[in-house]
Amino acid sequence: MALHPVVESVTKRIIERSRPSRGAYLAHLDAARVDGPQRGALSCTNLAHGFAAFPANDKLILKQVKKPSVAIVSAYNDMLSAHQPFEHFPAIIKDAVREVGAVAQFAGGVPAMCDGVTQGQPGMELSLFSRDAIAMATAIALSHNMFDTAVYLGVCDKIVPGLLIGALHFGHLPAVFVPAGPMTTGMSNKEKARIRQLYAQGKATRDELLECESQSYHGAGTCTFYGTANSNQMLMEIMGLHMPGAAFITPGTALRDGLTRAAAQRAVAISQQGGSYTPVGQIVDEKCIVNAVIGLLATGGSTNHTLHLVAIAKAAGIVIDWNDFNELSAVIPMLTRIYPNGDADVNHFQAAGGPGFVIRELLDAGLLHDDVTTILGKGLRAHCAEPFLDGDKAIWKELPALTGDDSVLRPAAAPFARDGGMILVAGNLGRAVMKISAVKEEHRIVEAPALTFNSQEDFMHAYTAGKLDRDFVAVLRFQGPRANGMPELHALTPALANLQDAGRHVALVTDGRMSGASGKVPAAIHVSPEILAGGPLGLVRDGDIIRLDATTGTLEALVPAAVWAARSQATADLSSSHIGMGRELFTMFRNAISEAEKGATTFPLPSPIPTTVSLHDTADIGDTVPGSDEDFLIKNPK
Repeated sequence: MALHPVVESVTKRIIERSRPSRGAYLAHLDAARVDGPQRGALSCTNLAHGFAAFPANDKLILKQVKKPSVAIVSAYNDMLSAHQPFEHFPAIIKDAVREVGAVAQFAGGVPAMCDGVTQGQPGMELSLFSRDAIAMATAIALSHNMFDTAVYLGVCDKIVPGLLIGALHFGHLPAVFVPAGPMTTGMSNKEKARIRQLYAQGKATRDELLECESQSYHGAGTCTFYGTANSNQMLMEIMGLHMPGAAFITPGTALRDGLTRAAAQRAVAISQQGGSYTPVGQIVDEKCIVNAVIGLLATGGSTNHTLHLVAIAKAAGIVIDWNDFNELSAVIPMLTRIYPNGDADVNHFQAAGGPGFVIRELLDAGLLHDDVTTILGKGLRAHCAEPFLDGDKAIWKELPALTGDDSVLRPAAAPFARDGGMILVAGNLGRAVMKISAVKEEHRIVEAPALTFNSQEDFMHAYTAGKLDRDFVAVLRFQGPRANGMPELHALTPALANLQDAGRHVALVTDGRMSGASGKVPAAIHVSPEILAGGPLGLVRDGDIIRLDATTGTLEALVPAAVWAARSQATADLSSSHIGMGRELFTMFRNAISEAEKGATTFPLPSPIPTTVSLHDTADIGDTVPGSDEDFLIKNPK
């Protein structure tokens, strides 16, 4: 099947737009690579420190500087249900790597916060910043230059993007991403949403709500709705950074362990010494990024990836924007119905065919680039497979021809919708993203008076006081990354849903985030630029008529141009968002972060390497570093 012309044209545009920064990035990879194991660049003192605490056999291999060393970078903690299973993965990985004659070392841990725990709390204002902090922590873990390849253990919202951004800054090293899998199915998402709305109406008690939530989030593994965490996993599949079909196998199973062993051994195989050298910076190219956007759209994934994919691409020297998402969304069919776009969870999706089915359907329809490199080599079609066990080893078989459940997963020839359900809206209020896949047709155009709020708490106070029983567009300001870190605003969803169910025409316009769980209420989110970057959202006044039209991509304040031009920006006291719960430590992030459409990042695009600068020490293994312990002993013999 020929490649769809829109996919082809968007890809060509991205390649051309990215040519200078991508060229600079690839030059960085060449400069960082050494011949032979990376630890060969270390002095004897450096290397001795690097393996001092290791078992004798592993130490011998590292001393010989012939076999590859595998870095384990993990986001384990046992508070996150999705990450708790990672406690046991390093031992599995080390044993699997030893089987193929290499050594794995736990290189470092990265922070991992749970948006589910911090939702509506001050800590949520660190959530977006944690992505770049994770990338920085990943760089610290790899900075010892001991490693030839790496496995990354992560699942959730900012964590996988942060790990991948960090990995791409060490893009000369191969990378295999290793998930933990989703928890088993608990209370249905539909029933959970019903009880949440009852609680917002005062018709359910806190005890009833807590019991509902406990039945929904009940064990080890990822939350089972299709939010940012599970969108991450779909993207790792379609970008070719997982072993095929690894995303949605539940933890604590023999197949899960078999996939982890296979991932570890694949990391060795794609090292420079393993014979199939495949650095992650070569895998994540323009076509890979386009495939990721398409996978997001075809499955109704989280709008958070309109930030994260931009940032991931930027780390690899690739420049994408919301026009690219918008043009692709118009031609990419919706192949899944997973909550909040349907009633099923990711376990149902996996049983119906899972990521491999989606990849195969899109390839067969000419809607994905097959001519990419993955951790398995050339071609994405190798990832259209389903994992099974043969003894304790993972093997792969061809997927069934038909979906296992066409209420959850459909072929490209008979999709749930002909578009990807994510659009760009723009006008005199800026540019914003709308996810409309769960918004009914009758709610896709809202024209109503503005009610402005400077926090979600202000909105909820007005709601509980009965002041919002009307048609309106909630304009929630000062929620961007520079203002308060761009927290998730899920607290608004049940209240807005109740008003919509009561027959009110309501919508949300905000420079904040709503992510993959935003649901059925029309919401223009990530409004860019935000007020503190000079954006026009601060010109809105209560009573202004706002038109949000998903059918035409319109986001307008219907205010006479002369009146609009004469207004000054609204102001707000944001000091309460800058101190407490560690937020004062992130002042540099708020001051340095880019606008939402540019990925809300704190790091620049790659720039050319100055010709006078070397990116690594090329010393031989026996060299002595001035100022080291070894140098001291030479100069000061006993």
